[in-house]
Amino acid sequence: MMEPQTARPFAHLDTPLSGTYRRVMAVFVENKRRFVVHLRPEDVAEALRRDGGSGLSQETVDKALGSLAEWGNLRADPDTSRVTTVEDFYRARHLYQLSREGEAAERALEVYEREIGRRGELQAVALEDIRVRLRALRDLPGHPDPAVAHNLLLELMSRLDSLAANASAFMGGLQRAIELQDVDEEAFLAYKDRLIAYLERFVSELVVKHHDIAATLRALPSERVADLLAAAAAREAADAVPDEATGPAAETPSAAVSAASGEKLAAWENRWSGLWSWFVGGRGHPCQADLLRTRARKAIPDLLATISVLQERRAGRSDRSSDFRALARWFAQSPTEQDAHRLWRAAFGLSTARHLTAEPGAVIAEVPAATSWLEAPRIEVSARLRAAGHYAKRGAPSRVRDRTVERESLAREVAAEREQTETARRRLATGRAVLLSEVGVLGRQEFALFLRLLGDALAAGPPGPDGAIRTRTSDGALAVTLKPVGGLAEVETEDGVLRGPDHEITIVDLVTGPEPMAVRS
Repeated sequence: MMEPQTARPFAHLDTPLSGTYRRVMAVFVENKRRFVVHLRPEDVAEALRRDGGSGLSQETVDKALGSLAEWGNLRADPDTSRVTTVEDFYRARHLYQLSREGEAAERALEVYEREIGRRGELQAVALEDIRVRLRALRDLPGHPDPAVAHNLLLELMSRLDSLAANASAFMGGLQRAIELQDVDEEAFLAYKDRLIAYLERFVSELVVKHHDIAATLRALPSERVADLLAAAAAREAADAVPDEATGPAAETPSAAVSAASGEKLAAWENRWSGLWSWFVGGRGHPCQADLLRTRARKAIPDLLATISVLQERRAGRSDRSSDFRALARWFAQSPTEQDAHRLWRAAFGLSTARHLTAEPGAVIAEVPAATSWLEAPRIEVSARLRAAGHYAKRGAPSRVRDRTVERESLAREVAAEREQTETARRRLATGRAVLLSEVGVLGRQEFALFLRLLGDALAAGPPGPDGAIRTRTSDGALAVTLKPVGGLAEVETEDGVLRGPDHEITIVDLVTGPEPMAVRS
């Protein structure tokens, strides 16, 4: 049987027997992975009996194979290997194999099902892998082995693709969970704590690794990057399959290799641009890593708000509309009008105005509450009550409390805190470059100011051409310059030891000027 002129490899999905056709195609895909190309109908029927599904007769299998061949999923070739008589020759016997269209359709369906079922994850390990491979690229010799550079670039881009795809799938699933779409509420409440801890851990890893990756990318010279990408493109172009061009171009293999190298180089430059935009950004646009960190941080309060909504649902809390509907049912079920009036007063707390207080000493007539104001005797109401709605409070006014002692105590505390802060500023703002490892022991106020300045400097990146970060405090009183020097620093405080990468820090007091720094031991 010849292949159809117009293949319809997805037609079997829109038929009542689509499940049978998918099982048959799965048999061919599995056998091709084991390099078995041709299958007889009885081979397919035997495989279907072993796949765990419902049994199919040989006739059903033959019809399914014929339909798939008509749609172009399979190619049917005459099976002449078992012909022994003239009758066998004229009897229709075929060998079936996957067509190009059928194989492409199965791969597309496999990708579709995998992506639909992907849960996604925030890969902190991928961040570490990217950081390690970038450092390896940076440390390559001047003329590296093209195979080594190519493999490092392949691994780097593979980890970035995995990180981006999984992060996108995870955040999409998390958003659906926050919006309570197709979510098992019991399971969601059971694992909420682990999910919040998972987000917090990834955000902390992303903050640290992102800074290091961005610094490494900026430290790589553009000429060095261009050489590495060109080496990778040339290595891939060497294995490019020649096209079917005719004429002079077909006689010069170097021209074909050069064209393939140009295409590969453009692809690698595009990938490197994606890596740069993911961790560095540019042209006024934030990098994807910052956007992911912001979204992950925002997801934590959103999750807590969703959990509050679920807890309210579980507690059986009703809204105002349901309360009014229940009250309307009670009114409709009231046996008499008197019962309806009693329900009204109990529900809304509204009664007749007979509870108003008259002038002191006035004699109030005993009048039923249902009596109309037009028929009831007159009552003298106080002019003050009618104008202000209440009587003036009798007796002497309350004495004003003397809070002089509390104000003096609060002023002393504020002055002491200000003095401690000024002492910390005088000690730290020396105007000289000091290594973090040589700062010495810091008190609580000194460490609080030091930690705030260090955090402002680290958040004010990127560094300048000399590798230093320069910033000022929000009040403009202190200028901070931070420059990495390598190594590990330990800063001792009254509450413990702070460890981290060593930096050279310079703090200048722009108001009073620097003073010599006394290093404590």
